[in-house]
Amino acid sequence: MASSGGAPSVPPPPPSCSLKDELVCPICLSLYADPVSFGCEHYFCRRCITEHWSRQQQEASGPGGSGGWRDCPECRRRFAQPCLAPSLKLANIVERYAAFPLDAILGGARRPAGLACAKEHAKVKLFCLADRAVVCFFCDQPARHEQHPVTSLDDAFDELQRELKEQLQALQESERGHAEALALLKRQLAETKSSAKSLRATIGEAFERLHRLLRERQKAMLEELEADTARTLTDIEQKIQRYSQQLRKVQEGSQILQERLAEADKHAFLEGIGSLSERLKGKIHETNLTYEDFPTSKYMGPLQYTIWKSLFQDIHPVPAALTLDPLTAHQRLILSDDCTIVAYGNLHPQPLQDSPKRFDVEVSVLGSEAFGSGVHYWEVVVSEKTQWMIGLAHEVVTRKGSIQIQPSRGFYCIVMHDGNQYSACTEPWTRLNVKSKLEKVGVFLDFDKGLLIFYNADDMSWLYTFRERFPGKLCSYFSPGQSHANGKNVQPLRINTVRI
Repeated sequence: MASSGGAPSVPPPPPSCSLKDELVCPICLSLYADPVSFGCEHYFCRRCITEHWSRQQQEASGPGGSGGWRDCPECRRRFAQPCLAPSLKLANIVERYAAFPLDAILGGARRPAGLACAKEHAKVKLFCLADRAVVCFFCDQPARHEQHPVTSLDDAFDELQRELKEQLQALQESERGHAEALALLKRQLAETKSSAKSLRATIGEAFERLHRLLRERQKAMLEELEADTARTLTDIEQKIQRYSQQLRKVQEGSQILQERLAEADKHAFLEGIGSLSERLKGKIHETNLTYEDFPTSKYMGPLQYTIWKSLFQDIHPVPAALTLDPLTAHQRLILSDDCTIVAYGNLHPQPLQDSPKRFDVEVSVLGSEAFGSGVHYWEVVVSEKTQWMIGLAHEVVTRKGSIQIQPSRGFYCIVMHDGNQYSACTEPWTRLNVKSKLEKVGVFLDFDKGLLIFYNADDMSWLYTFRERFPGKLCSYFSPGQSHANGKNVQPLRINTVRI
């Protein structure tokens, strides 16, 4: 806008003047030439500060001089024999700034938006780390970046290349992780579908077998009922026929006697007495009927329980009657005479002969039977205990010293610990979701499929599954845990024997 006298208004100094002030030597008021510093934060041309100190030295040689001291023309701090340190970064900035005439930089027009920067501006370009942008001192506004950290394009290129390579490496690692996770999920999807299909067939076969057994048992029971009914009816009908014949004869005898008694003539009555016995012969029969109840009781009562018990011989597997191997039992363990119960003894260790089979540190015992194939199931009563461990162990596991009970050592077990906590002895332990205190644990082994499954035997709810490739025969494993003087955990472990 023009002034009242018609003279044009003077534009404000461009923002780049503040940058110029930073690049001008305070002694010669020109751009730095070989800038140096010497202990304070001010910079000077090497030649300017050297000449300044030379003049000071000449003045110091006169009366009242300051001797060997040197001062800073800006802050007036005094230094004894200061060492001049060059500033290469400041020299580079001055060199790039000086690539264009100072008046052109200070008063030149800015680049219109959308136009590319001139090729000859390359020497005055820096990179702003704060804004992450290239700054041209001619086309842009340097004052906007005055308080920002800046660096050369070469340094910025190397730094950003390194940074982007790190980001690329992180993205590639993430890509590999996601690809592996996706492949795993797809494999799990296929395995789940395949397992579900196989399980549907297994469940169908199990129930079909039960249905078939029930149908066969129903047929046999109905046939037995029909046979009992036919036999009873035949017997009753034969008795009816026999007693009907006897009744007619008895009635005939009764009529004969009634006729004889009706005879009024004494002579005629007495003459007929002689033949009366012959006429009554075979007419008198005693009633000696023996009646047998129809066997309804055998088809009534707890019929379903009766049927269930009869099915046990056809159901597989049923709870096995396992026994414990005394030769493997720790010296503090006490076994029942039938080797189905094990408890921890608080007394001194039993005087048992040591052998490679016997556990000497872990209070454990193995079952006497080794499983190398097939399916098996047994139950262990664990009620009222606060500590125990049960499962399976390889037949050849080490029995000496402190043992880590985990699959890599040949043990596949679940444990009760801390009074009311349950875990699978994996690496690390896996906490089990048990809603109520276990009273009886079921153990199912399908050796050929590599499956070991634990159940709450009261309702057959699932507890945990080990999926392994068993390298050799397995024995059942039992540890009742140590009992305490306060009476805790003194109850034994007992193999549950189902008797039908």
